[in-house]
Amino acid sequence: MIIKKLPALFEPARPVLQKIENAGFEAYFVGGCVRDTILGDQIHDIDIATSAYPSEIKAIFNRTVDTGIEHGTVMILDHGTGYETTTFRTESGYQDYRRPDKVTFVRSLAEDLQRRDFTINALALRENGEVVDLFDGLGDLKRRLIRAVGDPHERFNEDALRMMRAVRFASKLDFVIDGPTLKGIKENAPLLSKIAVERTRVELEKLFLGQNPPAGLKDFLETGLYQYCPGLANAKPALSALLVTGNGWHLQNTDQVWGLIVTQLGLTGNALDRFLKKWKTSNDTIKQVKRIVPVVSALHQHQLDAELMFKAGWSALRDANQVARIYGWQMAAADLENAYKALPIQSGRELAIDGRTLITVAGIKPGPALGKIIKQLTQEVVTGQLANDRSQLLQRASDLKQEEG
Repeated sequence: MIIKKLPALFEPARPVLQKIENAGFEAYFVGGCVRDTILGDQIHDIDIATSAYPSEIKAIFNRTVDTGIEHGTVMILDHGTGYETTTFRTESGYQDYRRPDKVTFVRSLAEDLQRRDFTINALALRENGEVVDLFDGLGDLKRRLIRAVGDPHERFNEDALRMMRAVRFASKLDFVIDGPTLKGIKENAPLLSKIAVERTRVELEKLFLGQNPPAGLKDFLETGLYQYCPGLANAKPALSALLVTGNGWHLQNTDQVWGLIVTQLGLTGNALDRFLKKWKTSNDTIKQVKRIVPVVSALHQHQLDAELMFKAGWSALRDANQVARIYGWQMAAADLENAYKALPIQSGRELAIDGRTLITVAGIKPGPALGKIIKQLTQEVVTGQLANDRSQLLQRASDLKQEEG
């Protein structure tokens, strides 16, 4: 197969491959960028593999950076752009089920491609557009099939994260995992516990963000991978219920992913915190999910009010509505936006008075009472009980001060 017109992202890198070839070595684009080019999907970066050893690459190019020299990776700096090139290699001794104990540089493209995870990722592309396919990856692309290169057990023992990558690709590409590969995942699923949770989290997030998440989720559950993920050992019934939602997912970011998972598991309060911390999500994600979940619940109950919209903020409202869409609970996007824009204020900073004014003009002392009064004023403005007017707010603050005694 020859691709007559390569995507624009390849063009600046072609002279790099040509220069390596002119020096007497082989060089190819490899991996996901080749797969996505053939599928017509958008590509974000390119990977280059070569028969040249790192020292030989450094001799060919004037400017290089050793980004992963022990694994054969050197970055070539060309006209202000960096291109990572990795020497063909074989790997052995995966005692941690993730990283090889030994890496051996080789001159053979076939040996390099043989260690890759799936046939659809074991494709190489010459700079002239010729595709090199040694494991029928092109056939599997046509069949929309995810199939391990060689023995699935060997591939998953080399890198247990590949099992999560398989179910993620089922979602991302809307492909089917072939029988022997699926069987290999089921039999090796316990190895996922050996993988750092951060790496598993990224794959799970990508699964939920794919074009057909139910396909990937179904495989994730049926293979038993879920049992080796934080807080999901008993979650199969709850997560299985997502498989029958018929509204399309179309999640747009990882905050929405975790908002959906937490909603489906029925987690709130401290349980929500503990769950997300086990997954080592960021503090920002935890804060956002804690804003999203109450809004999803309110949308379900048709009880989304001004106070909750104010507390959530527009970003969380938008995220929550996208999660609610999966269940059929969403508001029309325009209606939600109009409701939010109709709030008297959308931020505490928009309140017509601040703490300093209350101290200097209303004579309220700094401390817990001041914070309580500001909170009360904000709530009354948001709910329409009080106008966002300086004089009215000062009067109301004086009244609250007297009530506090």
